[in-house]
Order: sequence, then structure tokens, then C-alpha cells
Amino acid sequence: MNIIKLIRCCVWLLLLACSQPLHAALTIEIVGGGANQVPIAVAPFLAEDKLPQSITEVVRADLQRSGLFKLVDATGVTPPPSEPAEVVYPTWQARGADMLVIGSIIAKPDGNFEARFRLMDVTKQAQVLGLYYTLTPSQVRVTAHRIADDIYEKLTGDAGVFSTKIAYVLKEGERYELQVADADGYGAQAVLTSRDAIISPAWSPDGSKLAYVSFERKKAIVYVQSLVTGSRYVLANFKGSNSAPVWSPDGKRLALVLTKDGTSQIYLVNVDGSGLTRLTNSAAIDTEPNFSPDGKWLLFTSDRGGSPQVYRISVDGGEAQRLTFEGNYNVTPRFSPDGKSFVFIQRSNGNFNVVLQDLSTQQAQPLTENGFDESPTFSPNGKMILYATEINGRGILSAVSSDGRVKQRLAMQSGDVREPAWGPLLKTQ
Repeated sequence: MNIIKLIRCCVWLLLLACSQPLHAALTIEIVGGGANQVPIAVAPFLAEDKLPQSITEVVRADLQRSGLFKLVDATGVTPPPSEPAEVVYPTWQARGADMLVIGSIIAKPDGNFEARFRLMDVTKQAQVLGLYYTLTPSQVRVTAHRIADDIYEKLTGDAGVFSTKIAYVLKEGERYELQVADADGYGAQAVLTSRDAIISPAWSPDGSKLAYVSFERKKAIVYVQSLVTGSRYVLANFKGSNSAPVWSPDGKRLALVLTKDGTSQIYLVNVDGSGLTRLTNSAAIDTEPNFSPDGKWLLFTSDRGGSPQVYRISVDGGEAQRLTFEGNYNVTPRFSPDGKSFVFIQRSNGNFNVVLQDLSTQQAQPLTENGFDESPTFSPNGKMILYATEINGRGILSAVSSDGRVKQRLAMQSGDVREPAWGPLLKTQ
């Protein structure tokens, strides 16, 4: 594969070629687990049959999907405990549980519900967490995700991301959909449907907007669309190609790639389309920018050294610093949320794999192998990387933990899925 892969608009005309039905839910297959998994049981929530679906099952699925927990069988304990005084600790110790989740659902007069839960330490025979949420019948899944987030954070010290969203492009024949779904693949909704290619979705820091590239006018144009109102506007429609939008951490501007002055170069632009400023000035192809979490730096891909490699440049301009040296094809860099490392796609022995590199030591760790991987995107807590790959010629999404131990596949029963983007961790969560 040649340098054209760097120009994402061309790549997608070649890769998105599968004819399958749309609107199937993403299903997650766990293909690798983490070491030292915490044995945890989630007892059925009392009176959850009043809800349209089970909170218990969603919490269990979230925790298991993380790869950090070993689900202990909670069936057969009658009645299942919902209060600390009802927990018979030897029963759960005999089943091998270190932690136990108990909870209940209370119907309120206004038609809403209250979901209460407690996290019990079986070994210490003590409660370590207890919270409640008020929810409507339509908020069962989001409430369950928040409960799983609370448990995850309490036991790991890291923010949970079960309540977050992902965006991706789904294709059937000549039809493309930009979709947004829960992190577990449920609740998918189409943001845009088109007979022309859609690529490069990018979340605003507050999660309320998506920037993306659409070919609906027979050329690459960057749009910004509200997920609240559905309204959108053209951010960049200059001569030539307009591509690879990415938001600054403060949400006030974006970096993008334009060819209006000849080769692909990186520009900065205010969120309303004003203040266009050229950042890179080279005769090479400079593309795929990505902001550092503090907004001071951009990673990008360039072939200025003769082959595609990862570089870093200050948002104030100046000389670019090359960061990758192993191999002759390293593309699509993405900063980790803590800014201490970045992921990228490396070609090795004909395979395209996800690699994590430490910024201070320059040590690189391959996280996948023997794949045709692309478009890596970090979870907002930095613990997982979502990426696109191919299985039997069909595009699916996969995920791998930042240590390479936990691996998942997110596939449609039908359809071709590409271009993932993991949404932000919202302050309201």
C-alpha cells in the first residue's frame, strides 16, 4: 500500500465495498482477558421486573466486557439480597466472589423509578459503595451503565466509560450511515445517511457535536453537526480536498487538512470557520492531525522524510519533531488522554497493526498483530483503544487494552463498519 493511504478520502472508496443490511446492533465478543481479574457477583436487583429491561444484565455485561472482572454465578440464591443485612457472606465466599453487587428498584408515584445499589466487599464483610439513581422507563440502559461506571471506578481508581458513546461509519452497498451508539453498541442512531462516502468523524469535547467529512457534493467537505438539534454547517469547503478534522481540547477550534495551496497541509480554524491559519509548510503530504490533551501540540503523519512517519509540532508553529523511526510506514497517531503516549498504525511484514509508543522513552509496544487495522481511537480513560479492522474481508470494530491483554471484537451481524471515534467522558456522568 502506498502513500495514498494517508489521504483517507481515497482509502474509503476502496475499502467500503461490502453490501449488507443496515441497522443491526454491534455485538461484542471478548477474545482476551486481563490478568488478576476481580471475582464479582451481581445479584438480581429486587423488583426489576417493573422495568422494561434488566439493569442487572447490563451491569454484568459491562463489567465482564472490561476484561478486569470475573463474573461469579449469582443464580440460585433465594431470595437474592438487596440490603446489606440480607447478605450471607459465607454463601458468596463459597462461590469465589470477592465483591458483590446488590440492588433494588422502587417505583415512584410519578411513573419514574429509583435504582439503588450497593457494592459489598465479601472478604471484609463491609459495604464499600452505595448510591441511587432516579430514572424514567427509557433510561434503564444508561442508568445501568452509570452503575457499572461507579463500580469500575471504585475498584480500579479509573473513570468508567460504559456510559460513553462511539461514532462510526456503516455501509451497505452504495449507502453510508454515520451512526452514534452506546459504547456497548446498543442504541445506534443515524446522524447522517448518504449515498456518498462519509469519513473521519470527530467528537467535540463536550460530546454535543460531530465534525466529519462528506462527499455528498462530489468532493471532500468538512461539516460540523449538532447531535442535539441535528443542524449542521460547512466548516471547510476550499478548493481541493478538505479532510481529517479534529477538535482542540477547549472546543474553540479545529485542526484539519487542506490541499487548497497544493499538497496536503495542516491548518487551524475557529469553530465558526473563521481565522484559518496554516500550521505546516512543507512540500510533503502532512495529514491526520491530533491535539495533545493540553492543546499545545499536534501529532500528525508526514512523508517529508521519504516515508510516512509520525511527527509532533507546536500549535504555535515551528519545526516539527519526528517521533517514529522503526519501520517505513507509521500513520494515524492519536494522543492518549494523559498525554504520555500515543497510538498509531504500523505496517510490518505486510500487516497493519496498532502500536503504542511512550513519548518520554520512545519505547513502542505492538498491541495487535496479523491484521489490517486502522483508525485507532482511545477510550476517554485511556484504558482501551478502539480501531477498525477486517475479518474475512468485512470491516468490523475491535478493541484492545493499552497493555494489550484485553481484546474484543464488535461486529454487526451484517454490514461493513469503519472509522470509529470514541466520544468524551461527559461531566454529567
